[in-house]
Amino acid sequence: MRKLHAIFPVLLFLLSTVSFAQVGIGTTSPEAMLDVNGTLKVRSTVNENDIEVIQDSILVISKSGIVNTVLANDIIDAALPTIVKASFSSGGPQTLSLILGSSKITFDSEEVDNNDEFNLTTNTFTAKQDGIYIVNAQIKIGNIISANTNFGLSIEKNGILIAEENYLSVAVAFINVSSPYRRISTTVDLAKDDTITFAVTSGLLNVDILGDKKDSYCSIYQIR
Repeated sequence: MRKLHAIFPVLLFLLSTVSFAQVGIGTTSPEAMLDVNGTLKVRSTVNENDIEVIQDSILVISKSGIVNTVLANDIIDAALPTIVKASFSSGGPQTLSLILGSSKITFDSEEVDNNDEFNLTTNTFTAKQDGIYIVNAQIKIGNIISANTNFGLSIEKNGILIAEENYLSVAVAFINVSSPYRRISTTVDLAKDDTITFAVTSGLLNVDILGDKKDSYCSIYQIR
């Protein structure tokens, strides 16, 4: 009986320690309630059929090694490739000043932007993930060019020209006989936070671009 009386306080101390202290497996300095420094093996699992649980119970490991839960939709969204299509919010002519020889195209309306990467205020696409992207754009001039002058469409990566379609618009008897469209497409390798913008270049002081989405738009989609 005396032995039991002697052991009981020790057991009580151990149980209270396990109940309230952090426990480490493979480490003497645990940083969580249970800190495992090593691999984890689960020999069997049970299929979960409760949709509400499935939506909220996916486990991920943070950069600090802590196991957290994350919404299933958030994982899907993070893995989705970029798909963007932008145009103008107004179908009327969009007047761009070309005093400096070029002007950013102010696409300010989205049809698709599944990863929220196109900023409608700055008219700029900013990549959220590294990858290979196909970038397209089309514009249609709305005013008559009555003199021979260059008119072009360009794509810029981080403010640097990477693709351009620019050729002479020919006028005959003060009537523009060249195509009013400019179209461009390129493939580009983007790192996270790289930007894509679109610009018009011309010898004109200003130019009107038709704002209807069937006439003028840009699209960006990730292929890898």
